[in-house]
Amino acid sequence: MLKTRIITALVLLAVLLPVLYSNNYTAFAVIASIFFGAAIWECFRLFNPGTNRATIIALAWTAMFGYAFFMRAPGDPTFWFAIGVLLWALRFTPTLKIGLPPLAGTGNTLLSLLYAISLVSCFAAIVTLFQYSSLFLLSVLAIVWSADIFAYVCGKTFGKNKLAPSISPGKSWEGAIGGGIVTLILAALTVLFGGEALANTFAVRVQAGFGWAGMFGVLILIVAASIVGDLFESQLKRRAGMKDSSNLLPGHGGVLDRIDALVPVLPLAALAATWL
Repeated sequence: MLKTRIITALVLLAVLLPVLYSNNYTAFAVIASIFFGAAIWECFRLFNPGTNRATIIALAWTAMFGYAFFMRAPGDPTFWFAIGVLLWALRFTPTLKIGLPPLAGTGNTLLSLLYAISLVSCFAAIVTLFQYSSLFLLSVLAIVWSADIFAYVCGKTFGKNKLAPSISPGKSWEGAIGGGIVTLILAALTVLFGGEALANTFAVRVQAGFGWAGMFGVLILIVAASIVGDLFESQLKRRAGMKDSSNLLPGHGGVLDRIDALVPVLPLAALAATWL
């Protein structure tokens, strides 16, 4: 399994890094659309286990996404960022407390559409952050990766109090808080010692625009949102009886398994970036 995970990760890096740093917008559009289509396909499989219409639905959504964000004249995507943030604040986060609707019912259908819209919001943010610069986009991803990695380390070392035992028994409050604290420290070090090389990263730009208190506030929201995104997808998989959202990425599960924490984070980061 470890060998498979490593090979898949190396292949993804070999594809994604050249696309990100080549400034080839056509290649970026193709890759972004492929990953969006995969995420939508997995989304409808999680909400409708056993469905045979997920592929058709994913193709339709991908065509609309590609047309809206890559083919027609670009508009102001701030609407999509705001919609994404509101959906997570008002609809998805409360399900961690109240639970999900039954699979068979109108409530589930509506929730699946709202989650699909949140995926549009996420990928619209990817497009916008990429347009700022590849480094700016990667720096936002690095915040989430840092919080996740150090939450795991702190949880393994200090974890005693379960964060959401009925959804993801392996997560602890100590891990979540520890991961967040380490991420804030790393962001502060980036601002203080990053110099010109890291001047166009998210943390540095936010600190310059909002000050230290503003930067820490935004990063705390981002870390919290990443945890919520992870827990929400875990909740969907548990209800659907699936270990992974798919097996598209051997050794890693599906696309949603890799981006679940990013789905609520990227619209929030893009919305903050519009105010810088």
